[in-house]
Amino acid sequence: MSPEVKQAVVLVGGKGTRLRPLTDTMPKPILPVLDRPCLSYLIGSMAEAGISEVIMACGYRSDQLTEAIGDGSDLGIEITYSYEDEPRGTGGAIKLVEDRLDEVFVAANGDVFADISLKGQIAAHMRTGAAATIALTEVRDPCEYGIVGMDGTGRIDRFKEKPEPEEAFSNMINAGVYVFDRKVIGDIPADVFHDLSKDLFPLLLERGDRMQGYVLDGTWRDVGRPSDLLGANLVMASKRYGDMIWGGKGIVDSDTRSPFYLGAEARLVGSSATGAVIMAGSRVCDSQVTNSLIMRDCTVDGARIENSIVGDGCTVMPGAVVSNRVLGHGTVFGEGDVGGPEVF
Repeated sequence: MSPEVKQAVVLVGGKGTRLRPLTDTMPKPILPVLDRPCLSYLIGSMAEAGISEVIMACGYRSDQLTEAIGDGSDLGIEITYSYEDEPRGTGGAIKLVEDRLDEVFVAANGDVFADISLKGQIAAHMRTGAAATIALTEVRDPCEYGIVGMDGTGRIDRFKEKPEPEEAFSNMINAGVYVFDRKVIGDIPADVFHDLSKDLFPLLLERGDRMQGYVLDGTWRDVGRPSDLLGANLVMASKRYGDMIWGGKGIVDSDTRSPFYLGAEARLVGSSATGAVIMAGSRVCDSQVTNSLIMRDCTVDGARIENSIVGDGCTVMPGAVVSNRVLGHGTVFGEGDVGGPEVF
């Protein structure tokens, strides 16, 4: 751990439009992963790395985010909030808090799932003297991300945002977690929309400032689409509960197969659940749930749910089949209903 880095900025201003209808009434960073806000895993990773102050750069539905995340006292850190009057992009949001920043700080996109270790990335930044150190991860299809190329020392020498397939020179992508020297924020103009990947990073490369790549350590997933949110839940269910033998009063006459998770006060009765996350307060009776996420306080009775997400407070009626769908919060779904947009 590097004692010099005690501060982080988390960028949580986006609307998460690809996750509609879930984000019509809830900001993307607090959509749940195993009954915790997605963002809380990243904040926990920061606390474990020695970060003691986190500044949330907020925009869409900031009141809900503030209520869900709190002040950090549960983690022994201080969380404060910065509010945008209009969208300013990833760089512009950091610029708004420039006068509050330490000489070296962590910054991260709050719309990804990141249960990671930051200690190595901070140490690499200090060791190499980089102006910016970018966490990297490898993906199968890099065309929706910013890809990087590196030399033998890990120095980034190429960067391309959302390349066309023929332009993709790497499968190593920008994971949206950074360590910055404060001086680079001077390159961001005030009071304008500014994007780190499209505006700042090309400038640093052109000028010859060192940008260091660091392959992240831990579990990372983009949660830009419903299938990604479902995937993050199933990955963490496997990671944290893969060897657990489920039982007790919450599961009655039911068959469960990993990955599986059952939240507090949830019930699974006379049902089968394979690759399923059933969150707190939900009740599933006489049903089949496969490769699906059922969020909080839902009632599912005599139904089949597969490859789907069921939002908070939904009711799925007897005879209903929810397949490859997203049900927005509070939906009542009956036999023959079509439901929301497709997950896959």
